[in-house]
Amino acid sequence: MLQHCLFATLLIAVGVHAQTKEKDEFTCPSHIANGNYADPATCRRFYQCVDGYPYLNRCPSGLYFDDVQKFCTFKDEAKCGPLPTTPAPATDAPADTAQRCNTDECQLPYCFCSKDGTQIPGELEAEKIPQIIMLTFDGAVNLNNYDHYQKIFNGKRKNPNGCNIRGTFFLSHEYSNYQQIQHLGYAGHEIATESISQQLGLQDKGYEEWVGEMIGMREILRHFANVSANDVVGMRAPFLKPGRNTQYKVLEDFGYIYDSSITVPPIPVPVWPYTLDFKISHECKSGTCPSRTFPGVWEVPLNTHYVEGFEGGHCPYMDQCVLHNLDENEVFEWLQEDFSRYYEQNKAPYMMPFHTNWFQTKPLENGLHKFLDWALELPDVYILTVTQMLQYMTDPKELRDVSQIESWKCDKNIAVAPKPCNIWQTCALPFKIPEQNLTDTRYMETCRECPNVYPWLGDAAGTGISGRDNYIFSSPNNEAPEGDDAAKRK
Repeated sequence: MLQHCLFATLLIAVGVHAQTKEKDEFTCPSHIANGNYADPATCRRFYQCVDGYPYLNRCPSGLYFDDVQKFCTFKDEAKCGPLPTTPAPATDAPADTAQRCNTDECQLPYCFCSKDGTQIPGELEAEKIPQIIMLTFDGAVNLNNYDHYQKIFNGKRKNPNGCNIRGTFFLSHEYSNYQQIQHLGYAGHEIATESISQQLGLQDKGYEEWVGEMIGMREILRHFANVSANDVVGMRAPFLKPGRNTQYKVLEDFGYIYDSSITVPPIPVPVWPYTLDFKISHECKSGTCPSRTFPGVWEVPLNTHYVEGFEGGHCPYMDQCVLHNLDENEVFEWLQEDFSRYYEQNKAPYMMPFHTNWFQTKPLENGLHKFLDWALELPDVYILTVTQMLQYMTDPKELRDVSQIESWKCDKNIAVAPKPCNIWQTCALPFKIPEQNLTDTRYMETCRECPNVYPWLGDAAGTGISGRDNYIFSSPNNEAPEGDDAAKRK
């Protein structure tokens, strides 16, 4: 009996030692910024690296860690890691030609910058301006998330002027339901692009690849969600990896107004959006920010979310902070504290970026609902789209005068898509998997007629003619467009 007890004790001791050793042996990559990393032992766990120290975390019940998108998701969607990473080819960074902010030469409505990025536009006082909140959502819209979005935008949540709150959707193509996207557009939510394929390494690709991904996605939205290309004016790079000068040249050439891909590291006072007439005032965490100027193009950066003591870590996306072990009241309090850094200082727009992942955990979703209801009780808080926020920035006003802002009015026609159909097409479409000699079936819902094949890069209309789309006119001597860093590195 004593021998059995000793053996059991030894097993427990070995198990505890193994767990400790496993945690101790994980080392945060020194060459990569803080973030989430796959647990080599299981897809159900991951490490969050904060200032070089690994914190072991578990995905919520039923979810698995995706080592590509860096968050917990459904098992059939998760790419378990650790996945091998291929370093970008060694190249010379583009010369940094942008100059530091000169406020004498940078005047609204066409230009805005400040020395450290924290200045309020129009030199207004914080207590006299509205606090804007922007809810943004990345990726596909489908049955996994659409009902959750409808619960947020339920018609009962109103801004102080009595108008419905609205959000911004940065959309990717695969698995998207275009009838639901049309519903969102008809309700006045902003529709923006995040690429067709969500391909890895896009930040190192050339001009044609960026055009194919972003302009192709805009065309897919036009074809199948009836969203006018003129109303799609914002983009976000996949995985928040901007494409250096190349992406911004595409943005400039094809009539986009803003990008929202650049992250700001944890700093005490949040940064306001700015135009790219001058050098970015904060550190570029991704290392792939533009190095030259793009006059009049707005950057709406993602300030890092965190609370004092960094409980839950820090993150650009809300769902990348580790709040899974908190109940809804603690989530609510966490959001309140994060928000207060804006509200009690310079009232920079408070962007809350989400993936579907957030809404798969009830305490997170319920905590968000509590926060939104609490925030809307404040007399100076408005929940707006990114474009509505930028329209305020170009002509900033005190709180007492915001009723004059045309795009904030309730009687303005806010729809960016016609009323959607009640009976839609569910299209079963052949899809040739890229770089594989395989054909799969993809399902796509739309109020339009079904295409011949699943729309993809080079064939936004789904005609079945590969490479049919050509958005670029050849330049003389086949030179790369100005700003095409990838082409110049070849």
